[in-house]
Amino acid sequence: MFLSAIIFGLLGSFHCIGMCGPIAFMLPVDRTNKVKQFFQITSYHFGRLFTYSLIGFLFGLLGKGFYFFGFQQQLSIIVGVLMILAIFVPKTFQKYNLSNPINKLVMKVKSSLGKELKKKGNDTFFTIGFLNGFLPCGLVYMAVFGALTTTNMLSGSLYMFLFGLGTIPLMTAVVYVGNFANGLVRKRVQQAIPYVVVFIGVLFILRGLGLGIPYVSPLPVTDIHNSVEGCH
Repeated sequence: MFLSAIIFGLLGSFHCIGMCGPIAFMLPVDRTNKVKQFFQITSYHFGRLFTYSLIGFLFGLLGKGFYFFGFQQQLSIIVGVLMILAIFVPKTFQKYNLSNPINKLVMKVKSSLGKELKKKGNDTFFTIGFLNGFLPCGLVYMAVFGALTTTNMLSGSLYMFLFGLGTIPLMTAVVYVGNFANGLVRKRVQQAIPYVVVFIGVLFILRGLGLGIPYVSPLPVTDIHNSVEGCH
C-alpha cells in the first residue's frame, strides 16, 4: 500500500503544480549560486515532507485506534469506497468542502506564506515548505485517507512522507524551469489521475476484504492466528 503513496505523489504533482507551482516558482532562491540554490530548494522540500509526515503521524494515530478496536479492515473498505465515490460523484463531496471549517486557518497560512516569500533567511525555505504542506488539496486528502488505514503513527507518517517524496521531481523542475509541462501533457495526466485513484480505491477495498491474496488482500491477523492454531 505504500506504493500507492508514491504513485499519488508522482501523478498528483501535475495537479499540485496548479496550486503549489506558483509558490515553488516564486521561491526567493539564489539563482546566481547553483550550490546554494540546491540547498535552498532541498530545505523547501524538507519543510513540505515534515508537514506531510506530521499529518500522517496524527492520522496514523487515529488509524491505530481503529486497528485496536478491530475496525481496520472495515475502515480500509470504507476509504476505498470513498475514493471511488469521490471520482464518480464529485458534486456530492463538493457540498462538504473539507476546507470550509478551517478557512480562517488556511487564510493565515497563505498570509504567512506571502510574508515568507519576501524573505531570504536561512530558515525561510523550510518555513515556506512547512506552510505549503498545510494548503488544502484534493490529492493530499486522498493520501490522508491512505494514512488513516495504516495501523500506527510511524506507518501513517511514512505513507505521507512517501506521498511528498513523489511530488519532489516535478516541484523541483518548476523551481528551475517554471511551468515546463505543456497543456496537452498536463491534460493527459489529469485525465489519468481518476483512473489511478479508482485503482488504488479498489486495492484498499480488496485489502479490507482479506481474501487471502498475497500482498493485495492478505488475511486478517486474527484469521492467520486461527489457521495456525488449527494446524496444531
